[in-house]
Amino acid sequence: MAAKAGSVWAIDIGSNSLKALRLGVRGDAVEVIGFDDIQHGKILTGSGIKPVERDELVALSLRQFIKQNELGNDEVIISVPSQNSFARFVNLPPVEQKRIPEIVKFEATQQIPFDINDVQWDWQMISEPGSSAAKVGLFAVKSDVVTSMIEHFSGENIHINYVQMAPMALYNYLEYDRPEMVKSDNQATVIINIGAEITDLVVCTKSVVWQRCIQMGGNAFTKAIADAFKLNFEKAEKLKRTAPMSKYARQILQAMKPVFTDLASEIQRSLGFYTNSNPATKLVRIVAMGGGTKMRGLVSYLQQTLQIPIERPDAFKKLAINPAVSAAKFHEGVCDFGIVYGLALQGLGLAKLENNLLPRSVARSMAWAGKAKYFTAGALALLVVSLMCFGRAIYDKARYSERYDIRQKVQSVIRTAEQAKSELEAQKAKEPAFEAIIQKELEPFKYRDILPLFYQTVLSTLPNGKNTPQQEELYRAFSNGDVDAILKTSRKERKQVFITGISVYFTQDIKRATFGAASFERERGGRKKAQESDVFVDYVVDDSMFGSAKRAPTSISARSKPEGTSAADTIDANQALSGFVVTVAGYSPYKDIAELMDPVGVGDDKAKWGIVTRMLHLGDVNGGGSPFILYKKAEIQHFKLEFGDVSLDNPAMPAGIGVETVKIQKPKSAKALVEQENILIDPLTNEVISKVADYDEDGRRKIDRAGKVVYKVNDHWFVLSAKFVWKDAPKESAQTDN
Repeated sequence: MAAKAGSVWAIDIGSNSLKALRLGVRGDAVEVIGFDDIQHGKILTGSGIKPVERDELVALSLRQFIKQNELGNDEVIISVPSQNSFARFVNLPPVEQKRIPEIVKFEATQQIPFDINDVQWDWQMISEPGSSAAKVGLFAVKSDVVTSMIEHFSGENIHINYVQMAPMALYNYLEYDRPEMVKSDNQATVIINIGAEITDLVVCTKSVVWQRCIQMGGNAFTKAIADAFKLNFEKAEKLKRTAPMSKYARQILQAMKPVFTDLASEIQRSLGFYTNSNPATKLVRIVAMGGGTKMRGLVSYLQQTLQIPIERPDAFKKLAINPAVSAAKFHEGVCDFGIVYGLALQGLGLAKLENNLLPRSVARSMAWAGKAKYFTAGALALLVVSLMCFGRAIYDKARYSERYDIRQKVQSVIRTAEQAKSELEAQKAKEPAFEAIIQKELEPFKYRDILPLFYQTVLSTLPNGKNTPQQEELYRAFSNGDVDAILKTSRKERKQVFITGISVYFTQDIKRATFGAASFERERGGRKKAQESDVFVDYVVDDSMFGSAKRAPTSISARSKPEGTSAADTIDANQALSGFVVTVAGYSPYKDIAELMDPVGVGDDKAKWGIVTRMLHLGDVNGGGSPFILYKKAEIQHFKLEFGDVSLDNPAMPAGIGVETVKIQKPKSAKALVEQENILIDPLTNEVISKVADYDEDGRRKIDRAGKVVYKVNDHWFVLSAKFVWKDAPKESAQTDN
């Protein structure tokens, strides 16, 4: 194992403390040479801490670190938090090796969700040499975040060599220290690093890393204690740390219980999203890291809630301890050193992910500063050479007259050089032709924005503040999460639609396309645990949409049409049409789902239009026309709308509706039995949305004359399948390019 440096310092500045780890290589072993864990004077994210005071607290911790440790000539690598950071792994199209940097820069501009000029970004080839598919990892973080972090170290005259994102450092630790956990792309290990202010969730497989920053950490528990016991932040933090030994342990735990639930729900929601996006990958275990895992009962609660085995490391498997280092003290904080362990491995050249987010201007300045001694030596060498040249000039002048033949040869060489220059200019004249070839190769990317536009078009037909202005206050309340304002409107009067699944695919022949690109059916054979509803999103793009075939736009002119038809209904039956097939599933609390979806006889009264009506008038809904037209609404093979009551007993109901829980009905009569019923509730307002049994004044289920239980219907589900013609879609011609 060849290391880039003999030893390296890795530093991670958190809200509570500064953690540092010094690793070195001895033979084939990596060993701990030094470490430090310096608590800040105050918690950086505590109440009343201003930015100036926060900077001074970090500076004091760095000065203490420098005083207690010798940096020497060791390289230094630091971490930046996961907020405002980005990591994604993408497959590149088959291109020549020399064109990969150009394609990567193009992908970075498209994929990174920030202005490319406002971030520090880097990339790394992930695929194995010789692999048919080229996969790269794109990594980016806001420039102001990196600059702010580096300024702390620059102020103390500490030179930074590497900058890495904390989640990627955690992946490097797991991949090196526990390789058996990341040996497959079908089985993933999750790292949950619970810090003071945030929790990093990192899903690790053999070739892909997926991260998410949860805005909740140990400080959330402290704030809950502070609110419950009317304490300031510092006293609440002390009480939290001593909770197991406190006589108020039960009250402290009760105060923190809502935070336990919220944190578990956020983690469960994130893992659910990942599982839905990557159905072929199974989550097999969780590794718990960070100071937050020291909280009594937290790891056990998470394991019980998530139903995934969780382990909290008490030692690093492949890390040796130098005899000069206190092994006992180091092992006390093993869970806190996951990030700096991964950082130090990168500094030693032993990490899988080696991207560096250090600003290029800083790296360039450090490179020039490191070469100062070489410049001095070069200047001395130049002086010696100059003196030698002066002596040589005197010698050559004396022999000039007898070197006529040599001068003739020099003239010949000059003429040859001029001829070569002329040929070079001729080659440069061919540049426009090559530029045209490049533009032709980039042509397939011109339609990459049409799919997001189609999603936006479909979603614009749903009820919202613009389409249904009479309930604008209701939609604003939902946007702000204001439950009290939402409940002011009776549930059955809320003209809302909640989407639980959407499937889209492109086809060159929309007339022969069929529905069913994705399944939204509920799971069979078991009760789904209570959690927020997932949204299933799926799309399939036909190869012909971005293929290399010659294309000619298909023009469709809208004609006057009767109500309930679209411009696509009047197109010549023999004309080949391209477009999208979409299936949307969801539910609505409104009392009349048919009126909300496809009302009859509304004419041009936009206030009464339903979702399907707006699909028939996309140009009016979006303003200025639309590139899409609803196709043949009147024919069932091209348009289908199904709906029914939201009920756990209905197998046709799509998945993802509500949160399943148990309702217990306690009767008022002592002779009556306690009734228990599985129901679905709204995850935001906790209102019942499924069909439930109706009860009389004594708390007994109502029975009709036929002896059957009387039920009360609440929300309704729907599945809408439709086809949309893309008016200017690229169309394949019979003759393709050679």
